[in-house]
Amino acid sequence: MKALVFEQFGGPEVLQYREIPDPVAKDDEVIVQMKAIGLNFADIYRRKGNYHLAGQPPYILGYEGAGVVVARGKNVQGLQIGQRIGFADVPHANAELVAVPQDKAIPLPEGTGFERAASVLLQGLTAQYLVNDSYPVKPGDVALVHAAAGGVGQLLTQMIIALGGSVIGLTSSPEKAVVVQALGASNVLLYKDDWPQQVLALCGGVNVAYESVGSTLMQSFAATRKRGTVVFFGMAGADPAPIDPRMLMDTSQTLTGGDLWNVLTSYTERTQRAARLFELIGSGKIKVSPPAVFALQDGAAAHQLLESRKSTGKILLIP
Repeated sequence: MKALVFEQFGGPEVLQYREIPDPVAKDDEVIVQMKAIGLNFADIYRRKGNYHLAGQPPYILGYEGAGVVVARGKNVQGLQIGQRIGFADVPHANAELVAVPQDKAIPLPEGTGFERAASVLLQGLTAQYLVNDSYPVKPGDVALVHAAAGGVGQLLTQMIIALGGSVIGLTSSPEKAVVVQALGASNVLLYKDDWPQQVLALCGGVNVAYESVGSTLMQSFAATRKRGTVVFFGMAGADPAPIDPRMLMDTSQTLTGGDLWNVLTSYTERTQRAARLFELIGSGKIKVSPPAVFALQDGAAAHQLLESRKSTGKILLIP
C-alpha cells in the first residue's frame, strides 16, 4: 500500500509518499480501506518531534479518518466486510489501509459521508466534551473561544450557542472574523488588539475561556471574571507560562485541563458520543464548513497550509 511517512523530525519536507507493507489484522482488528483522513495540529507536533512516537521509523502520522472494512480478525464481532466506519484515535491513518481495533471503530449513520465523518470526529468530539464535561455550559453563560475560525473553534462556537450561551470569538484576521460572525458569535475580536480589555469592556469578564493557544493563557485569565473558569486544551501557539496558585486563590478562578483521550475510554463512550454529535449535525444545529481537500501524496502541502494558520475549518487527505 501507499502511505505518507517520515524518517526524521522536521518541516513538511520530511514527508514522503511511498510504498510500505500492508497491515495485517490482529484477532480483534479490522482492516479499513481509507476514503478520507483528517489532518490535525497533533500531526504537526508529531512530525516535529514535540509529541512522543512509539516504534521505529518510518513513522506514519494521522489518528482520524473514515473508510470501508475490507478484512477482519477472527474475534471481531458486529463489524462486517463492506461496513462504513470512522475513528478518532487510531494511529497510522495516513495510509491507504489502516488496522483499526474493533472497540475504536465507529459505525457511520446513513447519510454521513466519509469526508463529513473525517471532518468532525476528532474535532467535534473534542468540542463536545469541552462544553459538557470540562465546563458544562449553561444558558446565559458568556464564553471566550480561542481560534474560533478553526475546526474545533467553529464547532465549539456553535455548540455553546446551541446550549444557550453566547460567544466572544478570537481570531487572527478580519477575514476569519467574518467566518465566526456567520456562526452566530456575539462579538469577534482580533489577537493583534488588546482583547482582554475589550472583553472586560463588553461583559466584565467571561464565565469560561476555552484556551487552545497556550501562550495566551494569562491573558485568558485576565479576560475571565472572578469565580470563572479557564479550560486549557491546547498549545497551538506555544507552551503556557507557569501559573501561581495564589492567583487562583485571589480570584477564585478555576484552571482545568482537557484531553479527548481521557474521555474516549471505551467503545460505549465513543459510539454514544459520536451518535450525539452526528445527531446535532443532522438536525442542523451544527453546520460543518466544507473542508480543504488534498491528495494524500500532497500531504506536505496540506501540512504547510495548516501550519501557516491561514486555513479555516478542516483539512482532509484523500488516498
